[in-house]
Amino acid sequence: MKCLTFASVLLLTGFMTPGADWLTDGGDPQRNNWQKDEKLLSITTAKDIKLLWKIRFDNETRAMHNLLPPLVIGSVSTPSGPKQLVIQAGVSDNVYAIDAATGKLFWHVKFESTFKEAGGGRGPTVLCPGGMTANVTIGPGGAAGKYTIYAASWDGRLHQLNAADGKHITEPNKFMPANGKPYAMNLWKNVVYTHSAQGCGGNPNVAYAYDLATNKVGSWGPAGGGMWGRSGPAISAKHDTMYTGTGDGRWAPEDGVYGNGMIGVRQNKDTKALDLVDYYGPSNAEWLVKRDLDMQVTPTIFSYKGKEYMVDASKECRLYFMDTESIGGDDHRTPLQRTPLICNEMVDFAEAGIWGSLTSFEDPKGQRWVLTPFWGPKHSKYKAPIENGVVKKGAVAAFKVVDGKDGKPTLASAWISRDMDQAEPPVYANGVIFGYGSGENTAQAYPDVGLDFRAERRIPKSTRAVLFALDAQTGKELWNSGTQIEKFNHWSGIAVANGRIYINTYDGYVYCFGIQQ
Repeated sequence: MKCLTFASVLLLTGFMTPGADWLTDGGDPQRNNWQKDEKLLSITTAKDIKLLWKIRFDNETRAMHNLLPPLVIGSVSTPSGPKQLVIQAGVSDNVYAIDAATGKLFWHVKFESTFKEAGGGRGPTVLCPGGMTANVTIGPGGAAGKYTIYAASWDGRLHQLNAADGKHITEPNKFMPANGKPYAMNLWKNVVYTHSAQGCGGNPNVAYAYDLATNKVGSWGPAGGGMWGRSGPAISAKHDTMYTGTGDGRWAPEDGVYGNGMIGVRQNKDTKALDLVDYYGPSNAEWLVKRDLDMQVTPTIFSYKGKEYMVDASKECRLYFMDTESIGGDDHRTPLQRTPLICNEMVDFAEAGIWGSLTSFEDPKGQRWVLTPFWGPKHSKYKAPIENGVVKKGAVAAFKVVDGKDGKPTLASAWISRDMDQAEPPVYANGVIFGYGSGENTAQAYPDVGLDFRAERRIPKSTRAVLFALDAQTGKELWNSGTQIEKFNHWSGIAVANGRIYINTYDGYVYCFGIQQ
């Protein structure tokens, strides 16, 4: 007679312990892109990754925008029992919940907008698509198995949805102006943070904080530069400060202008307003703005030997290593380290440089790492100890955090991955780096017409997204999705949880790859 293990009994009876979550862009409020609770995906199982399911949604595309980065709730208490749900937001004011086990739609909400798009205008564009551009974020719902989804609709209202059924928990409240372009939201200590960019809808570029206890909104603006790190702001756990890069503006703090730099704002506990508490401007900020090489990357924040640090990047294609006690030093122009150029030798403002967000994790031996995706060829003068082939379209570059000769931490180059077509922010999980090339054509200027952002020109030149699994220690390729993903990916990302990797595409599909269980 065979004996069943306790774990087997749990599986057979349908009782599952809570799974790993991916509740916000970057996996946590510090935007580390680190799945700490993965058990199934590993160096040895990566070769067995298969396409498990895909589902297509009717979310209307706006310019090149369709689906935002997927999120995952490991175990939600629903009327039909505990479910692992994939939460998928769409730019046309849609939120979908997918049953992760079956790949079937579990519930769907479409917000009734109070904003009416004027007729006769330009309509959606690549830079200003309209719609719901800020990815949702998810928080606890007050009891085990209960979660609240926070979503900012096109009309600028904040919605709070019950993750079990998609129903509103409260009436929507005004958060920000309608028809802007806010970025992925972040939830920290009962406050929802976001920021906006590119002056869409005629709205100023502003950082916002919605206090859930009082329904008060605080804001602060850099007076010029937009804040467009794709994964939204990162939050310092030590200082309760929201950090973001700025772009498209002058660096002149003496005039109250903070374009092309880094800013830190903190909620005033009494008034709920946002106050500027720290800032940093690269020593060549004036040159960066002339070349449109914005500091437009979402930073990553982490602890190393008892202190908190932050790393950010720019289209110039270098990393900035900062101490959150004072991110730019006494003169606000001196970080702990500014790395050599990794890419963008041609000084390209659209098809090269670092875009999106960064990754930071600690491996099983206690080594802290920082990873960055980049677009375009590797810089001819940049050399890594391990290089996994010639890079033409983009790659992931990895760094170790080590102590320098002066005892201060520094970033040391470790490896560069294989070539990826427009490499996007990677995720670390259990010894494996999951990255992908979006396949998107990102050109914004052409010899025949000059500046041209139109989707009609870029979409036909785009190809397909390809997902990769890499050894986190060396960058060596372990697996890739080949031609299984049919279209490219824009303004999105990936989620990793419970043996599965989720990615979506421009044509409205969500793909689930993973280990067959």
